[in-house]
Amino acid sequence: MLIREATDQDWPAVWPFFRRIITEGETFTYPPDLTSEQAREWWMLAEPFRTVVAVDDEGRVVGSAKMNRNHMGNGSHIASASYMVDPAHQGKGVGRALCSYSVEWARDAGYRAMQFNAVVASNTPAVALYRSLGFEVVGTLPEGFRHPKLGYVGLHIMHRPL
Repeated sequence: MLIREATDQDWPAVWPFFRRIITEGETFTYPPDLTSEQAREWWMLAEPFRTVVAVDDEGRVVGSAKMNRNHMGNGSHIASASYMVDPAHQGKGVGRALCSYSVEWARDAGYRAMQFNAVVASNTPAVALYRSLGFEVVGTLPEGFRHPKLGYVGLHIMHRPL
């Protein structure tokens, strides 16, 4: 698997799984009715931030990540990231590779820590992955996420020093 900087030409490959993930509404706080253009503006970040794609051995885009500063001003030393993996390719190490890449990006960019603001507590695969890569739950917003099947569930704030 290759992880490389995303280009505008990658968006048509990212949008189908992005749309599916946000429409299902189980893991992201994004509005499920985002248009492709709105989603692209939110996801495809310009420098100094970064958006990358994971490409398999056949050249298919199988996942994407965006990496950015979490806060501004005196909190600008904390990075954040978001990940989307094509559901057809989940469980194959794509999310782990993207998360590991983003940690290295943040470290190389001089950030002191990474923080995820809204990890859906019922997304146990993501929580387990982040824990395995050194993130800890530092707080949970009770009933912070309205899951379409489970009702109100918590939103974790996860953190790791760099």
